[in-house]
Amino acid sequence: MQDNMCGRFFRHGVTWSDFHAWLNLIPPDEVDPPEATYNAAPGSYQSILRTAHGGHVELAPALWGLVPSWWKKPLKEKTFTTFNAKSETVADKPVFRGAYRHHRCLIPVSGYYEWTGRKGAKTPFAIGLRNRRHFCLAGLYDVALIEGSELHSFTVLTTEANEATSGVHHRMPVILHQSDFARWLDVREKVDDLMVPFPSEDMTVWPVHPDVGNVRNNHPDLLSER
Repeated sequence: MQDNMCGRFFRHGVTWSDFHAWLNLIPPDEVDPPEATYNAAPGSYQSILRTAHGGHVELAPALWGLVPSWWKKPLKEKTFTTFNAKSETVADKPVFRGAYRHHRCLIPVSGYYEWTGRKGAKTPFAIGLRNRRHFCLAGLYDVALIEGSELHSFTVLTTEANEATSGVHHRMPVILHQSDFARWLDVREKVDDLMVPFPSEDMTVWPVHPDVGNVRNNHPDLLSER
């Protein structure tokens, strides 16, 4: 089920102006925008963009690692990993198909990390977009009732790597063009054509500090080129 990639990302500070420019998102009253994170990992709560009941786009916290709505057991009994969903099979997998049909979301990021090399000597790389400080990954979210409380969670869609990233990993997250954000969020729309590798010429890859391997490390210096 798991493609074992895109398990870390980073996000520079995002202003409400950024969100408004992306999706005409109206800032909530007296709420600060999400803080920057330089080592977001599965099992943590991260910000997602989704369509609210009123039809407007909202920013909401969700657990990275999708828990399907039909899951009723304690979370500690969930032994399968769901921080990524393979785009080629997402419409058919029981864990993801409900969310794919009804609950698509965007994950605002500045880039993601990937490792390559032999076991015990892997080199971490950061991967981002040229001339873009922020962009969005394609995701799914779901809401489960766990021990009497609602749990909101999400997963990141993956696709085949492009030429720029294939030397680091054979998969990459689905990165959306800003012009496709609204279409991705509209579950009435067909989106198969959006789940494709992002153009290589628009991407950049660089080696970063090995301390990124420890999720407790979370600071801008992790992105320093090695």
